[in-house]
Amino acid sequence: MLTSHIIRVAVEAALAEDAPYGDITCETTIPADETGSAHLTARENGVMSGIDVFAAAFAAQNPAVTVTAAIKDGERFQRGQVLVTVEGPVRDLLTAERIALNFTQRMSGIATMTAAFVDAVNAIYGDDYDGPVTRPRRYERTRIVDTRKTTPGLRPFEKYAVVCGGGHNHRYGLSDAVMMKDNHLAALAARGIDLAGAIRHVREQVGHTTHIEVEVDRLDQIPAVLAGGADTIMLDNFSLDDTRRGVELIDGKAIVEASGNMSLERVPAVAATGVDVISVGALTHSVRSIDLGLDWN
Repeated sequence: MLTSHIIRVAVEAALAEDAPYGDITCETTIPADETGSAHLTARENGVMSGIDVFAAAFAAQNPAVTVTAAIKDGERFQRGQVLVTVEGPVRDLLTAERIALNFTQRMSGIATMTAAFVDAVNAIYGDDYDGPVTRPRRYERTRIVDTRKTTPGLRPFEKYAVVCGGGHNHRYGLSDAVMMKDNHLAALAARGIDLAGAIRHVREQVGHTTHIEVEVDRLDQIPAVLAGGADTIMLDNFSLDDTRRGVELIDGKAIVEASGNMSLERVPAVAATGVDVISVGALTHSVRSIDLGLDWN
């Protein structure tokens, strides 16, 4: 969860990294009493994320800076649109500018990419989609979710940005839910515990509210995972045909997650198989920052 405390700590750390002993360029070229204003302007179309972080960067540098937003997080913007106006001492505006942009450009890039994936999935539920569509059992439409493949130290910001783009969050971290992947299952198998038994073994050790997800890479693993009582079954790197067959085998007895090699071109067909969730690591590990600029008045 992205709280004001998390934001403040992060922007203060970023400012300390960027200007540990002040901004010697501003201090030697800009009079201390000079004031001015600037606009945050979009250089391309996108989805906004990080307004509060943008404002916090300037507030951390000087609380006297005023920030006026013309857009809210989660809203789409067009190239050339003025998004935010900042006013205050020019030295402080220039010193905090890059930190404010770094956060907001990356977060808006994540929100924009997420929105593209969500749009690609939602398109299959319209009249223009040419092909059979199976609706997911758990949700009205297949969900796009993120992963733990985030930038160290920036996970709260990046997961928040995914939500701004219309996506959903997977587990926040290792403490939130059980996710049994191939290496975990291999370790249990080495102790003579089979797949269904492995899930029961875990269930006996966690609280009744703890969610258990199990990754499978073959169709023949699904019956044992169902017998063990998994809450979610992840179909890892399945073909479209096998994904469809996996959905049929699971038959609503668990949440179905598809994962692996997801692209904008592929997700519509994956969603059409009836999976409940598609996890996309690229939302945070391969994203391009959106092009935003601070234009001075």
